[in-house]
Amino acid sequence: MFKKLFGKEEKVDKEVLVSPMTGEVVDVTEVPDPTFSEKMMGDGIAFKPSDGAVVSPVAGEVVNLFPTKHAIGIKSKAGVEYLIHIGLDTVMLDGEGFTAHVSQGDKVEVGDPLVTFDLDFVSQKAKTITPLVITSDVGSIEKNINKTVVKGETEILTVHL
Repeated sequence: MFKKLFGKEEKVDKEVLVSPMTGEVVDVTEVPDPTFSEKMMGDGIAFKPSDGAVVSPVAGEVVNLFPTKHAIGIKSKAGVEYLIHIGLDTVMLDGEGFTAHVSQGDKVEVGDPLVTFDLDFVSQKAKTITPLVITSDVGSIEKNINKTVVKGETEILTVHL
């Protein structure tokens, strides 16, 4: 209300993301798929998950939930779009082993459950390494990688707008 009244808009110059998964975080260049490792969809990081829970790394809106539940697009409150692609070759599972806890259009806060998946099942049928890429143009990013992370807690990216 004060923004409208006094014309003051809060200018956000960066946004910090927390890990959407528990496990190990690595640079996106380590993903064994050139679409991600060569940053064709954008720069980012990837996770080697130790469990099958994916939570929102940022507050925003679910702008895309693939019918196979293996990929989720989130647009943050700052307007940055992120893609979480759970595993590689997981689209071929046609949703088997995945449970979505959100729908397209849902508002999410940091740590809200997005998708759970059967880690053992998926690891037998596909690769579980999970890229998180920034699909919007941003100024720069700082990565907090090569460490063990906890979903909803460990800061993993600072995105400068």
